[in-house]
Amino acid sequence: MSEPSTYPQPPRRGFVLAVVAAVVLAADVLTKIAVVASLEGEAPVRLLGGAVYLQLVRNPGAAFSMATGMTWVLSLIALSVVVAIIWMAPKLRSIGWAIGLGLVLAGALGNLSDRIFRSPGPMRGHVVDFVSVFAPNGDFFPVFNVADSAIVCGGALIVLLALLGKDYDGRSTKEKAKAGSSEAPAS
Repeated sequence: MSEPSTYPQPPRRGFVLAVVAAVVLAADVLTKIAVVASLEGEAPVRLLGGAVYLQLVRNPGAAFSMATGMTWVLSLIALSVVVAIIWMAPKLRSIGWAIGLGLVLAGALGNLSDRIFRSPGPMRGHVVDFVSVFAPNGDFFPVFNVADSAIVCGGALIVLLALLGKDYDGRSTKEKAKAGSSEAPAS
């Protein structure tokens, strides 16, 4: 029989995940509405001396315009990511993981909503992208949006936490290994 943990259990972090996801999703939706309303048919807008260009691009593929024509598959993948994060939310006890997963959730929902509700039709809709860095038309780096940025930042945070040995339940992998070795039956 194992001894009870001497570490207090951190609070659940589902609320943090939900707040991060809601704020970032709102930013994604609002920026896409503004871009479609103001940049449709317009030339790219040069900002910060050409470091950033704003322009409307409708992307039928995934990041970097990969998988063009596979929009329905990308929609199913995004839906799977959303379901997995929602399933994991009650188990979250790490603030870092809650923020990372909230960012990924918001990004997946933002781009999924484009694929469902935008032209040319449900599960085939094109994602609204609008930020091009260092050159217009994605000549230097592919055009992206707030949702794409959230997915990348959230994914990077999750990878960093994993590399640092921090798990979603608030414990470190070292704590889990130590607890696992103390629970092993003696031979």
